[in-house]
Amino acid sequence: QVQLVESVGGLVQAGGSLRLSCVASGLTFRTYVMGWFRQAPGKDREFVATVSWNGGTTDYADSVKGRFTISRDNTKNTLYLQMNTLEPEDTAVYYCAGKRGQGTTSRYKFQYSYWGQGTQVTVSS
Repeated sequence: QVQLVESVGGLVQAGGSLRLSCVASGLTFRTYVMGWFRQAPGKDREFVATVSWNGGTTDYADSVKGRFTISRDNTKNTLYLQMNTLEPEDTAVYYCAGKRGQGTTSRYKFQYSYWGQGTQVTVSS
């Protein structure tokens, strides 16, 4: 079956960096648009970043643009999220997600078919 497994997140001080990864199995990774979403306590799950099937197109939420970078390695079935200059407001559970089809990137969580289990990222001030 399809599995998306995120790396362990962690606790980091404000201004620090962290890289998340997500390993996919049970699907043809290169045929999926991939995305990162996050959910803070008491809030809805929100879009963070998305990348096209070949890595050529990316899109970011305004709140992370210029600080986060999404990338993928189709030879390793792995998605990445490099997070720099972290802020306490970035504290959330982060989820990777897969959207079937080699179409455009998407900010809309309802378009994603598969989700990881989530990983906690905590940024202290």
